[in-house]
Amino acid sequence: MANQFPKLHNAMWPGLVGKGPDSEAPIDLDTMLRLTAAAEVDGQRFEGVDLFLFDPHVSIDSTADGVKALAAKIAGYGFKVGSLVAPVWPPTGGGSAMGSDADRANFLTQVKKACIIGGELRKQGIRDYGVIRIDSASSPADWALDPAGNQQKIAKTFREACDIAAGYGERLAAEGEICWGGMHSWRHMVELLELVDRPKLIGFQADMAHTLLYTMGYNAPEDRLLPDGYTWDDDDALDEALKTVTAALRPWTIDFHVAQNDATVKGSGSHDKTGRHCLPNDPNGKLKIARDAGYWLRGQDGEPTKAVQHICWDGCMFSNETMMQPETWNSILSAMISVRQAHGWN
Repeated sequence: MANQFPKLHNAMWPGLVGKGPDSEAPIDLDTMLRLTAAAEVDGQRFEGVDLFLFDPHVSIDSTADGVKALAAKIAGYGFKVGSLVAPVWPPTGGGSAMGSDADRANFLTQVKKACIIGGELRKQGIRDYGVIRIDSASSPADWALDPAGNQQKIAKTFREACDIAAGYGERLAAEGEICWGGMHSWRHMVELLELVDRPKLIGFQADMAHTLLYTMGYNAPEDRLLPDGYTWDDDDALDEALKTVTAALRPWTIDFHVAQNDATVKGSGSHDKTGRHCLPNDPNGKLKIARDAGYWLRGQDGEPTKAVQHICWDGCMFSNETMMQPETWNSILSAMISVRQAHGWN
């Protein structure tokens, strides 16, 4: 019997992230939903979507009636909603988690608004699982001006965000990317989560494309795990590096993105350079998706952790041409199915 969990979701934010005046035009939410709903592999379809709470997809200032209309639209495709990305960055109304009192207040306001929307979606019966995704909204360069002090500031902001989330029955997931200060290496990410010390309220969002860059020491050479000059022909070295990263962060992992990476970084639009997402069958892809997902989804005992109720594909900064092709989403759905069959459960 085919595994039924974790549920298979597609991220809507690739229609927005990396788009804009100095890049490509955004792809609207209705189009992203239609593309996702049209994908099918051997009778299996996507079962839900994860959302970016940002215009023109979903306003962070959505009213209850607006969320109700959104829920009806998404339910019309037979989808559930999973995790929500809170727009915590200064250009979107947020602020640096290690910044001034005003910056931090703006950050926390965005978290609160995201939690309210998450609750409204639950009230509409369309959201049974998922988290609120956050990051430090700070660059590694700014963080490096005072590593210890800035890490403490981020942890303080995250603790206050946890207090907000607790009041709305939500959990937060900090996404590890090389572009976020204090979260830009696997070791700093663990350090931050331990400083926050709210394991029931905050965890880690692992994205396979981003965490591969952790092994290479981008923006944190001191935490590099693969040897200098590594040429990707030594599977044992990569396996050991992935095992180190996942052993450190798996106990914190509460949200998971399936992805492929070609070991390069990419930025487009206003998005800083980070782990480059590739199609699952990209010939330059360095990950064995179904196998390597197991490092995150199975515990030390080899059994599925069942720590996430859904997994999501993240195609950040895919070109519009790529995203408008039906075969793109069928190949992605096929990769998602392979992960669930290898590491899922009933």
